Amino acid sequence: MITSIYAIISVIIVSLVSVVGVLALAFGEKKLHKILLILVSLSAGTLMGGAFLHLLPEVVEERGFTLAVSFSALGGVLVFFLIEKWIHAHHCEPMPHEQHSHLHHEPHLHIHQQHIGILTLFGDGLHNLLDGLVIAGAYLVSVPAGIATTLAVVLHEVPQEIADFGVLLYAGFSKWKALFYNFLSAATAILGAVIGLVLGARSEMFVLFILPFAAGGFVYIAGSILIPELHKECGWKESIYHVLAFIVGIALMWGILLLE
Repeated sequence: MITSIYAIISVIIVSLVSVVGVLALAFGEKKLHKILLILVSLSAGTLMGGAFLHLLPEVVEERGFTLAVSFSALGGVLVFFLIEKWIHAHHCEPMPHEQHSHLHHEPHLHIHQQHIGILTLFGDGLHNLLDGLVIAGAYLVSVPAGIATTLAVVLHEVPQEIADFGVLLYAGFSKWKALFYNFLSAATAILGAVIGLVLGARSEMFVLFILPFAAGGFVYIAGSILIPELHKECGWKESIYHVLAFIVGIALMWGILLLE
């Protein structure tokens, strides 16, 4: 019962992170860019730390490092890769004015922008559903593992939600509609947690599968999405900040480990 309460509170916090997008309006573009990259570095560190210091050790202690654990982790990599690939495939569609540069089809442009907004909400909703499953599964193993997983997800969601908010504004949503629909999309994490708690109560195999699956997803997000963004900033000063933030992220996960 206590585990379920912790899990539900955690995914509610994750859902509320969606409203941080409005902070983007309070900063200039240059300042926001610097802040976001430090957050991205911190997030990458917590995701890596969560995967290698919490999730994988928990499942290996229970089952050993079996082939099933390896395939579950690879499944996490594959699923998150497919989600990102699907979203980017639609984001990279040629814009209508690029297809017919000599014509100005404003209605078609508006439809395309709305299309991107809807796809972003759907993709983010699916992503958050998986986050809810992962958080619930981690809490079913131990409270510290659940807290570490929640922290890793929250820190990853902050820059992600700010970016999604910007996409929705571009898609023609008003500021308040963008916040509202972004929150609804993020709230699928609550549904994911409920599903995870039900599945975990019925089958121990779910918990043993979801932890390496989550670890694979965390490694994919950190290594394939977040870290490449950091390499776009070439200044030595900024690079040092990014490395330090990455180390702090790992240290946070280590600190939670010491509390167990």
